[in-house]
Amino acid sequence: MSLNNIVKRLQDIMRNDAGINGDAQRIEQMTWLLFLKVYDAKEEEWELTENEYTSIIPEKFRWRNWAVDHKDGKALTGDALLSFVNTELFPALKNIELDETTPMSKLVVQATFADSYNYMKDGVLLRQVINVIDEINFAEYAERHAFNEIYEQILKDLQSAGNAGEFYTPRAVTDFMVKMVNPRLGEQIADFACGTGGFLTSSLKHLLPQVKNVSDKEIYCSCVYGVEKKALPYLLCATNLLLHDIDQPRVIHGNSLEKNVRDYTEEDKFDVILMNPPYGGSEKEVVKQNFPVALRSSETADLFMDVIMFRLKQNGRVAIVLPDGFLFGEDNAKVAIKEKLLSEYNLHTVIRLPHSVFAPYTSITTNLLFFDKTGPTKETWFYRMDMPEGYKHFSKTKPIKLEHFAPVIEWWNDRKEIIVDDAPKAQKYSLNEIKEKNYNIDLCGFPHEEEEILEPKELIAQYQEKRATLNANIDSILSQITTILETK
Repeated sequence: MSLNNIVKRLQDIMRNDAGINGDAQRIEQMTWLLFLKVYDAKEEEWELTENEYTSIIPEKFRWRNWAVDHKDGKALTGDALLSFVNTELFPALKNIELDETTPMSKLVVQATFADSYNYMKDGVLLRQVINVIDEINFAEYAERHAFNEIYEQILKDLQSAGNAGEFYTPRAVTDFMVKMVNPRLGEQIADFACGTGGFLTSSLKHLLPQVKNVSDKEIYCSCVYGVEKKALPYLLCATNLLLHDIDQPRVIHGNSLEKNVRDYTEEDKFDVILMNPPYGGSEKEVVKQNFPVALRSSETADLFMDVIMFRLKQNGRVAIVLPDGFLFGEDNAKVAIKEKLLSEYNLHTVIRLPHSVFAPYTSITTNLLFFDKTGPTKETWFYRMDMPEGYKHFSKTKPIKLEHFAPVIEWWNDRKEIIVDDAPKAQKYSLNEIKEKNYNIDLCGFPHEEEEILEPKELIAQYQEKRATLNANIDSILSQITTILETK
């Protein structure tokens, strides 16, 4: 079958369903169905390799026993399908019984459906969606891996699906960060706000050439660990790892900030941490109590920096995306976090990213911080990554690509100070110089630019992107209100 238009086919069908409002819900609807299809294909493999394999999903609710249309007129559709999904399938999967011996490959089913919902109200359209998904033959290795490209498109579509976009980091950014940190087989790699699993899968791709035998493969399959608070990205991440042949995905559905950082032991620490933590949000006072008083902040990105520092192994390495506000922030908590970072860890590199890297989700300017636990910082290099030639801004149709990082990689391996128009593009600063600035590390920044006057077509395109985002936000809020009203 042709995989290239599968997402469009599914979205076109769901646009006719009155129960779904906006792309975010379409993607969520599509994803729980994809998860069940992918999981069923994985179970077919496990049945061949494990003696007396028993599914955690009751027989009646396995994909093969209710979703597959054998073209004999017996496939559930219409009101009968809706009733089955809403009153039998979802309650059964949400209430699967677990115990301390349940393996992660089975835990993931209950965790996936704990906060998932069926939004579709037309059982005939739901049957059409199921039939399209069932066309994919995940048992075929080549087709399953070809589907990874389609799945990547689903993740990219999140960027224009309202608030769901916060869970997707452009693949070029994750691949660059992984390349610079250079994980090695045998190291444990973590992301404590893993979203759809971009850093985890980029790490797996980087490690795969190091796998030479069966023993290496076992190490490879247990090297990544993630935590995700929200239901949709957790579901996307679990499916993503299954598609990458990680049969026991170590992904926890929870909040990394809810454990007291003083309670972490050596077993809770990692060799490599890669993150794009949520920023701009705030946490409850009870969550802040999990951190030392001086490091408590109302900004989620600051709290994740605390978690990273407490969970990094000796000689461990970190790459993290942070907004400009962390660099120049001078409130007590930010200064204390940066003081701890530079006095106990080696912040060796800060890459200033150009604007619109995360467009259209956010226009906030971001930075990549690279540090390790090898001793205190002596000096920090700053490098301003300018917009590629021919680009005025990144967008959904013109996203950032790994090739755009080529000048950064070239500089990384042969570091020199660079001055452009009498302003530093790349420069190193000693710890004393940074202290004198009261830990304001807003250095090698972008020169002030006059407001850009766009061509009419570009202006219209930008407006349409913003309008689509606003519409998706409105759809999401209306859906939440509808759900609340329906439960009363």
